Amino acid sequence: MDTRAAMDPSPNVLDTSAGLATVDIVIPVLNEERALPGCVRTLTGFLEDRFPLPWRITVVDNGSTDDTWPIATRLAAEHDRVHARRLDIRGRGAALKAAWRESPADIVAYMDVDLSTDLGALFPLVAAVASGHSEIAIGTRLAHSARTLRSIRREVVSRSYNALLRYGFGVRFSDAQCGFKAARTDVVRPLMDKIEDDAWFFDTELLLLAEHNGLRVHEVPVDWIEDTDSRVRVVRTAIDDLKGLARVAWSMSMGRADVEVARSELTPTHPDAVVARPRAVTLAKFASFAAIGVFSVLLYALIYLPLRGVWAPAPANLGALVLSGFVNTEANRRWTFNRLGGRRTAMHFRAALLFLANYLLTTSAVLGLRSVSPGAGRLMEMSAVVATYGLLTLIRFTALDRWVFSRTRNQPHGNH
Repeated sequence: MDTRAAMDPSPNVLDTSAGLATVDIVIPVLNEERALPGCVRTLTGFLEDRFPLPWRITVVDNGSTDDTWPIATRLAAEHDRVHARRLDIRGRGAALKAAWRESPADIVAYMDVDLSTDLGALFPLVAAVASGHSEIAIGTRLAHSARTLRSIRREVVSRSYNALLRYGFGVRFSDAQCGFKAARTDVVRPLMDKIEDDAWFFDTELLLLAEHNGLRVHEVPVDWIEDTDSRVRVVRTAIDDLKGLARVAWSMSMGRADVEVARSELTPTHPDAVVARPRAVTLAKFASFAAIGVFSVLLYALIYLPLRGVWAPAPANLGALVLSGFVNTEANRRWTFNRLGGRRTAMHFRAALLFLANYLLTTSAVLGLRSVSPGAGRLMEMSAVVATYGLLTLIRFTALDRWVFSRTRNQPHGNH
């Protein structure tokens, strides 16, 4: 990536003498000659009056063709703690990668130049990271206590996109694309080496990789007002985001999304605490999976029987497998494979392959029984297919267990 510093950064070096965590707030800009001066002056005034940590603002111009760059350099000359740099390629992700990789601060953050997010949420955002509680913090416009003012189209697109993340990837964060985030610098840099997107999907890819690698993402409800003078092209961005989701899903399912990151160990706070002995994780997960497996087999049988009364064996089997398989996968993701946290996102994709194998083998079992014993009754037919389904459930447990838990056991840990 070809970048160049716009000015000597020495006047903008953060003051670490107080021993407090330092914060570098990045503002990516592209043809923002109108919005940039008001943004920087408003933000510096707020930080000087109300922000208790050492801070710096970094304006990153990535490919502007108007007067954004001259304005950025002038603002940097006017304000001691404003730094400006220019990037030769476009994209918010590219701007954040360049600035965050080279930042001297303990915490890196960013916000949009339109200041759509109310600045009152800035310190709560940064405090969650500075305290060591979380590795990443994000603003959310979709929490119950958040207040937003935006168009119906933006509202529908945002909620649909985040619902796709929630139900397709099983994420816990509620708002991937809010332009208001902070992260520990030492943690986010290894993640950026894995992030491929240089545009708007950068935020989502960062958060997906963070949760996939067991990092804690803290959410802060924000007040947010849409600025209609935006560079975001909603439809094009949505299409690019869908392509990015498919790419990340494939990367996770192939095991290429693992990152060596430092996370805190779970330790007692009281020095004289009598800590309970660790649970037998293997036994606990097996008991959980067994209970869910028995329930799934019974559910499958209860669905297959009525469907078989109106459909042929193959479609009846497909319907029963879809419903019982969905319940099985979601229950295990929440209660069995989530016990150790971290790597659960790609379970859906491995489960899809196992579902296909289940369908082929169970259908072969029932059709094979009918060819060998044409006079077999409905009870014998259901017994054969349920027995096959139960056997495949055990195989499914072994496959998912070896993939998910072996990777979780080998996951690196560290202290803040």
